[in-house]
Amino acid sequence: MTVFGSVTLVFLLVHLIPGDPVDNLLGEQALAVDKDRMRGALNLDKPLYSQYALFLGDIAGGTLGYSFFRRGETVASMIGERFPKTVILSVLAMALAVCIAIPMGVASARRKGTAIDGAAMALAMIGAALPVFFLGPLLLLVFCKWLGWLPPPAAGDSARSIILPVVTLGFGMAAILSRLTRASMIEALSQDYIVTARAKGLPERTVVFKHALRNALIPVISVMGLQFGAVLSGAIITERVFAWPGMGTLLIEAIEKRDFPVVQGCILVVSICYVAVNLATDLVCAAVDPRMRHGGAR
Repeated sequence: MTVFGSVTLVFLLVHLIPGDPVDNLLGEQALAVDKDRMRGALNLDKPLYSQYALFLGDIAGGTLGYSFFRRGETVASMIGERFPKTVILSVLAMALAVCIAIPMGVASARRKGTAIDGAAMALAMIGAALPVFFLGPLLLLVFCKWLGWLPPPAAGDSARSIILPVVTLGFGMAAILSRLTRASMIEALSQDYIVTARAKGLPERTVVFKHALRNALIPVISVMGLQFGAVLSGAIITERVFAWPGMGTLLIEAIEKRDFPVVQGCILVVSICYVAVNLATDLVCAAVDPRMRHGGAR
């Protein structure tokens, strides 16, 4: 239902935004008869409900329609070409964020009020305060132009070209996750079962990582799912800044050209991904905390 509602809303909105795809295809100086012929070829002369029915048919057929500007090429094939690149970028960014956030949050919680805690939270605040559209160009300026350590965007070196986009996305996510991990760990370490575990003489590492961290990860995993869903949906700004040929870039290009089928297809995939990631997050939370499978603790 969520996916259907999103697709329907986007279908209506893309037909309401200013601009005519026919003008983009033929130019504003084209003859009216040529424009009418092109609208007929693209089914844009049909009523809105007929166009919507055709779009649903394209979804059922698996093609998601055909691009206005790349005639003969299905939207599904265009997304299939770009989507894996967005997946790679998103997975690496999330992995980087987790590798930074969890250890930093745990260390900060265990040393609450110390210089380590203060430094970690200051770094997290900086990461949360720096927007992608500022951090991305800043990293490009430093590492590509000044130091020359990395190739510029679209240089063809995909192995090294992905480093800065991953850092840009991962740093912001790490900032949020580290603060959440710290708060969740502080609460977990104050619980009675932790006092009991320590009273039994369990090693501190076991108390922290086996007992406290496992319970503290529940809210962290939930937020990770939301963040990963948002990133996977299309890291539009990051892909644009670094000329990364992912689905976010495809979506922006389609919006600029008024390529309605591509916009609708991208949003459909975005919606499905978001729902799927949220479902996977719930399953992971249930695996980490078995109480969730039984409706909560009693």
